Amino acid sequence: MSFSNDPDSPTKSRLYALPLLPLRDILVFPAMQVPLFVGREKSIHALDEAMKRNKEIVLAAQKKAKTNDPGEEDIYTVATLATIDRLFRLPDGTVKVRVIGQRRVRIHKYLPHDQFFHVEVEDLEDSASSLEASALESLVQNVRSIFDEYVKLNKRIAAETLEEVAKIEDISLLADTIVAQLALKLADKQKVLETLDVGQRLQQLLDMMQEEIELLQVEKKIRSRVKKQMERSQNDYYLTDAQNPLQKEMNEQNEFKNEIDELEDRISNKEMSKEATERLAKELKKLKMMSPMSAEATVVRNYIDWILSLPWTEVTQDRLDINEAEATLESDHYGLEKPKDRILEYLAVQALVEKPKGPILCFVGPPGVGKTSLGRSIAKAINRKFVRLSLGGVRDEAEIRGHRRTYIGALPGKIVQSLRKAGSNNPVFLLDEVDKMSMDFRGDPSSALLEVLDPEQNSAFNDHYLDLDYDLSNVMFLCTANNLAGIPAPLRDRMEIIQIPGYTDHEKQQIARHYLVPKQMENNGIANVDVHFTMSAINRVINHYTREAGVRNLERELGTICRKIAKRVVKEGKDHKLTFKINAKAVPQFLGNHHYEQGRIEERDEVGMTNGVAWTQFGGVMLVSEVSVMPGKGKFIITGKLGDVMQESAQAAMSYVRSRAMNLGLSPDFHQKVDMHVHFPEGALPKDGPSAGITMATSIVSALTRIPVMHDVAMTGEITLRGRVLPIGGLKEKVIAAHRGGIRKVIAPKENKKDYNEIPKSVRKALEIVWVEHMDEVLAHALRLDDPKAFSERLSRPLLPPDIMLSPDAEVTADAPVVPGTEPQIH
Repeated sequence: MSFSNDPDSPTKSRLYALPLLPLRDILVFPAMQVPLFVGREKSIHALDEAMKRNKEIVLAAQKKAKTNDPGEEDIYTVATLATIDRLFRLPDGTVKVRVIGQRRVRIHKYLPHDQFFHVEVEDLEDSASSLEASALESLVQNVRSIFDEYVKLNKRIAAETLEEVAKIEDISLLADTIVAQLALKLADKQKVLETLDVGQRLQQLLDMMQEEIELLQVEKKIRSRVKKQMERSQNDYYLTDAQNPLQKEMNEQNEFKNEIDELEDRISNKEMSKEATERLAKELKKLKMMSPMSAEATVVRNYIDWILSLPWTEVTQDRLDINEAEATLESDHYGLEKPKDRILEYLAVQALVEKPKGPILCFVGPPGVGKTSLGRSIAKAINRKFVRLSLGGVRDEAEIRGHRRTYIGALPGKIVQSLRKAGSNNPVFLLDEVDKMSMDFRGDPSSALLEVLDPEQNSAFNDHYLDLDYDLSNVMFLCTANNLAGIPAPLRDRMEIIQIPGYTDHEKQQIARHYLVPKQMENNGIANVDVHFTMSAINRVINHYTREAGVRNLERELGTICRKIAKRVVKEGKDHKLTFKINAKAVPQFLGNHHYEQGRIEERDEVGMTNGVAWTQFGGVMLVSEVSVMPGKGKFIITGKLGDVMQESAQAAMSYVRSRAMNLGLSPDFHQKVDMHVHFPEGALPKDGPSAGITMATSIVSALTRIPVMHDVAMTGEITLRGRVLPIGGLKEKVIAAHRGGIRKVIAPKENKKDYNEIPKSVRKALEIVWVEHMDEVLAHALRLDDPKAFSERLSRPLLPPDIMLSPDAEVTADAPVVPGTEPQIH
């Protein structure tokens, strides 16, 4: 037995080799023209190979369509040889191909090939029918007539197909053409393909068509029955529906009339302003004339409901007992004396005046100091409802004033909505984060608040949705902000500003001891466990695990300790009576290593190094100023990530030193022969402000004269070119930071003496505070001098002309001044 692999003459021998294309859910018969979409890699390679040859390819059906990578056993052996008519490559990588079936073939064996199925096939010829000619002709007529009946029942087959079938004379072609049109299972079609006896093939086809016709007739009967049932149900529905339209209309009218009557009762019983009563009467009259199902009727109903639901005259009775209110405030918050006193003053005035104007207070302070919770405590103390409205990120004026009713889905603004929620006309209304509003094309909400927060105007506040005057004068408005700079000036002018500075360490200790520790023990289920926090432990958490003005992080850290204690209690068992004493040494076992280190002073006096103190939103901190002098050409370098104001302050300090050069024992042109470098450590942290002016001036003088600065002295104050010391802010926090760092003496501007009483008594007793007016006084108190009095007299002498040089005996200290050309000591 021999066969040829020559692609140009595959049919010259009985066996020949061709590429194979496996098909899923489809079977191609001879003489069929079928479009195929090919996406599998092997199949595409088979098509490419066929195109290289004579466009002939074997089409065999898979036994299971879900098999993505079929093997030899997954493919039927009887197939159809087809020729490729057209081939298109699509953008997604697949191939569209149209094939024409030619003849039946049988797969003899699979040839080894990696890229596609390569098979040896042999042609299958139709065998003569065993039926007599007359019987065969009768069978053909039956097949044609049954197919005609099938087409009439199956509307998916085109009528033109009957004409094509009627023209076919070849019996084998007739059977293949008809079977291709039938909706048969793939296995049944494959059985027809494998049948070579034409008579048997026609008989199989006839049996299959008769089964399909029976199914189609049953389906037709079912559809007809369902259709009749649906028509009957539809008729019944229409009849029933037609009998009740009048009744339904009457019911709807009755419901609408009942609703109108209810609204009339509510309007007559509601105490409102005269304007609101008249407006509701007009709206109700308009509603009566509308269809109850119209969209406009819904809008009018909502409008009337909003007006009726507002607390026009409903108020709560204030608690005017000042002692009781004071006790309530003290039980909720430690410290915060200014806002507490202001609330008590308001209650006192209210007890004497029949209707005082509601105060509009603005609490300004860093995060976590209790601004928002203070508002809730005020409401509790004076027995009023509490409403909170967060303004952070609000940028639409309509959030305050509402939308006009012409818009779909319009609603009143947040002010009116909050009053409706409170159910009272005199609540404590907290406008939170008032400094974080913004503006865009939709308007400026801060401008809308001008009317709300103006006692002269808010008695007739007009919301866009209500379009009525509403009295807000009974409302106690409280605002909170972190930074006054974020509040527009006109809005700031309408509020009484109460600064709430950060807590001192002593205040944090008391808050933790009396408020936070009991709260966290209760929250973590260890209220009944014997747990004792020592003051040293609380102080260690404050100084080494938090750095904040408020107490939020302090509460989190104490909560962490309580959770770890709860874990131990559960592990040991609730029945065991455990005792926990949390001291300073035990804190790292619960919280790990220190997160922060507190600034400490140097152990000895240093030249060119001065202790300063600075204010941050987290409280006061120590800030060291270092100055080094080097031979050079007059460069003045300032580093430490300093802001513009602080850099200008350094220039002012340098100008003061140059103006005092002769009195300090320096050459008038010293600045031309040396380079100076002013640096503030912790260079990654931004620093700004003028209060480090005298600190930098002291470091410059010390570095130039080689007179050390006392290590236990700290200072703060702004310097002018003439040496005057100007006042600064945040004195309380700065002095506390100095005390915490081990400072003995603090030098501060004399004009800040008014802030002395704000400093805690314990800090005032431990520190010496020196009030100064001029830089000369600062140097006398800060430098380690043999004779401070003589040094002060030297500085107070009239300035010598710049062209007069000092004689060697003009020294004021035993230390030699900087002489140009000598190598200075660098610190």
